[in-house]
Amino acid sequence: MQSINKASQMPMPSERLLELDNVGVHFPTRDGLVRAVNGVSYHVNRGEVLGIVGESGSGKSVTARSIMRLQPRSAINAHGSIRFRRGNGQEVRISDLDWQGREMRDIRGGEIGMVFQEPMTALSPVHTIGTQIMRTVMLHRKVSKAEARNQAIELLTRVQMPRPNDIVDRYPHHLSGGMRQRAMIALALSCDPTLLIADEPTTALDVTTEAQILELLKSLQQEFGMAIVFITHNFGVVADIADRVAVMYLGRVVETGTVDEIFYEPKHPYTQALLQSIPRLGRSHGSRLRTIAGVVPDPYNVPTGCSFHPRCLHGVAGICDSALPDDVQFASGQRARCHFAGQIVPAAEFA
Repeated sequence: MQSINKASQMPMPSERLLELDNVGVHFPTRDGLVRAVNGVSYHVNRGEVLGIVGESGSGKSVTARSIMRLQPRSAINAHGSIRFRRGNGQEVRISDLDWQGREMRDIRGGEIGMVFQEPMTALSPVHTIGTQIMRTVMLHRKVSKAEARNQAIELLTRVQMPRPNDIVDRYPHHLSGGMRQRAMIALALSCDPTLLIADEPTTALDVTTEAQILELLKSLQQEFGMAIVFITHNFGVVADIADRVAVMYLGRVVETGTVDEIFYEPKHPYTQALLQSIPRLGRSHGSRLRTIAGVVPDPYNVPTGCSFHPRCLHGVAGICDSALPDDVQFASGQRARCHFAGQIVPAAEFA
């Protein structure tokens, strides 16, 4: 069987850079308690790319913001821990740090960078691109203003920004969508982070610009040797950039594995359903695209048992709707949270 990408054939680094264990983030609302993240566990090894996929409402972005301690003030860190190994080798529990404290501010931007989905909401509209990069550099590095400006221009050059000496003095609204995203990436990389979180950074871009940004991230990842958490709903992007994949549904990780394992040997029916809904070359003319029945339930009314059972074609009454399934680990290291993990065979056309 041919591998999807070369990265998935490379041996995984053994040192864990980031580890989430049973993380829960809830939001009180008039309709009840929203369990946006309801027991997320995954890890990121040093130097690898972890793809996070799932439908809207699965908790991907809230989890990412929890790592950066950038949740809204109404958020309740209900349970679990987030551990990060800093550059000095010390492991810290990010989940225990004051989000405004010195140590968290040193980590945020200094050791963990983030590329947001919409740079127009992440970049300041009243400051130039150069000023925003310079402020980050000067916050985490002891450099002069002139040195910070030179570093800003160098960063814009490294992210392949056209006319970096000119763009450094431009405002975000002067730039195209692709250029703003490059500026956002330059800002995130300004202090050589060991971990980059990319929250759907190509969603609003056309396919040509999307391909350019993906190639840029891959080249920068190799250049900097950093780990990346890449959040997306696009399995094509995952196949192109990731080493491992975590599939999320309604606030939980339901399956993790290498890219090849997820694409060719998915164990969870939700992962199988997502893959079967992708348009594929070779389909007969007039054939209908497979869809997943129903919609993601409201997070303030999570179904009992397996949260996917109301939409699952293989659900068994009295089992799937009554008990939360265990997280089953297979010999290869692949994991799936399903009562019948590994027993459900994908459709013949996808196997």
